[in-house]
Amino acid sequence: MFKTIRNAWKIEELRKKLIFTLLIIIVFRIGSVIPVPFLNMQALDGVMGSLSEGGSFLAYIDMLSGGAFANATLFAMSVSPYINSSIIMQLLTVAIPPLENLSKEGEEGRKKIAAITRYVAVLLGLIQGTAYYIYLKHSSYEGTPVTLYNGGFEGIFSAIIIVLAFTAGTAMMMWLGEQINQKGVGNGISVLLFAGIVSRMPAMIGRLSMYLGAAIQEPSSYGKYYFFVPLFVVVFLAIVWIIVFMNDAERRIPVQYAKRVVGRKMYGGQSSHIPIKVGLSGVMPIIFASSILLIPTYIYGFTNPTGVWGAILKSLSYGQLAYSILYFILIIGFAYFYVAIQYNPVEMANNLRQSNGTIPGIRPGKPTSDFIAKVLSKITLIGALFLSFIALFPIIYGNATQMGGMSLGGTSIIILVGVALETTKQMESQMMMRHYKGFLD
Repeated sequence: MFKTIRNAWKIEELRKKLIFTLLIIIVFRIGSVIPVPFLNMQALDGVMGSLSEGGSFLAYIDMLSGGAFANATLFAMSVSPYINSSIIMQLLTVAIPPLENLSKEGEEGRKKIAAITRYVAVLLGLIQGTAYYIYLKHSSYEGTPVTLYNGGFEGIFSAIIIVLAFTAGTAMMMWLGEQINQKGVGNGISVLLFAGIVSRMPAMIGRLSMYLGAAIQEPSSYGKYYFFVPLFVVVFLAIVWIIVFMNDAERRIPVQYAKRVVGRKMYGGQSSHIPIKVGLSGVMPIIFASSILLIPTYIYGFTNPTGVWGAILKSLSYGQLAYSILYFILIIGFAYFYVAIQYNPVEMANNLRQSNGTIPGIRPGKPTSDFIAKVLSKITLIGALFLSFIALFPIIYGNATQMGGMSLGGTSIIILVGVALETTKQMESQMMMRHYKGFLD
C-alpha cells in the first residue's frame, strides 16, 4: 500500500488527486469539530460522557461520525443519511419499474437517480437532525440543560438553526464525497467514513490503556485484562490479515473457446477462466446493515420509550443478542442483494455463447446460466458468512471479556481495510493506464 502511494506520488496528476483528497479530509475533520450554535458545551460533554460510559451504543454511532456526533458538530449526522438514501433507492430501483427503466437509460438515467438520492439524503438528514435536537433539548447534566433556549421565540429560533445546521452538514458531506469522486482518489463517501473511523483509533488505544491501568492498580479484581488486552491486539491484527486474504480469494470458472477459421487464419481454441471473488460485495453489506440498525438505536436513544416498544428497541441496541442476530441476517441478505444487482448470470451466459466460449461439461444457454448462478450463490454465502463473523466477533469478545466501550469493532476494521484496499487498487489501475498510454505513444 505504501509503495503504491509512493509510486503514485511520483506522477503529477495522481499527486494532485492525492493532495486534493487530503485537503477534503482536512475540511471534513474541521467541520467535525465545529459545534452547532445555541448549545451548552459543558453540559453536552457531561451528557455524552455519561452515556458513552453506560453503554456502547453512543460510542458506535460516534465512531461512524468520527467524533462529530458526541460533540454535536456540523457533521454530526455523518454519511449515514446518504448511505440510507442509497439503500432505499437501490431497493426501489428493483421494486419500481419506472426507476428500473431509468437506471437502464445510461449515464443520463444514473444522473437522475443520483439527484433523487441526494434529495432523499437531505430529507433523512433533516429527520435525523430533528430527532437529535429533540434529544438534546430534553437532556441535562447536573441540572444544566444542553440547549441554551428551550421555550418562546428564542427556543423556536434556536431549534430551527440547530436542525438546519445538521441538515446543511449532511448536504456538505455529500458534496465533499462527490468532489473526491470527481477530482480525488477513491470512493468519496467511503474515504470520509474511513477518515472518521481512523480518527477514533486514539480513543480505542486510550481505552485499552485504561484497562491495563486498572489491571495494574487492582490486579486482584482486574488482573484478567493482562491477558485480554494483548489478546485483543493479536485478534485485531489477525482479523486484518484474514480480511486481506479473503479480499484476494476467488473462484475461477474454467472457460474453453471453440476454434474457428476466418480466411486462412484460425482463431480461438485457448482456455481461460471467469474469476469470481469471494468478497464480491466488498464492504457494502456491512455498511448497509449497520446503517439500517442505527435507526432503532437512534429512536431508542433519542425518545427513551417505555413499555413493549421500549423493550423491543432496547433489544435492538448495539451489542444485544437481538441486534447481533438481526445484524447477521441483514449482512447475509444485503450480500445477496448487492451481488444480484451487480451480476446477471443470464447475461454472462449469453456473452459466453456469443464469443464461442463454453464451460467444460456444461451445455451453453440455460444450463450455463444456472451453473454460474449456483457458483455465485455459494461464493456469496461464503463471503457473507466471513463478513458476519468479522462483524460479530468483537461484539461477542466484548461481552465475554467485559471490555465494553471499544469504539473500533469488526465493522470498523472491515471498512478500514476494505476502503484502503479498494483505494489502493484504484491508484494501481490509474498508474497502469498511464503506463499503457506512454507505451502506445
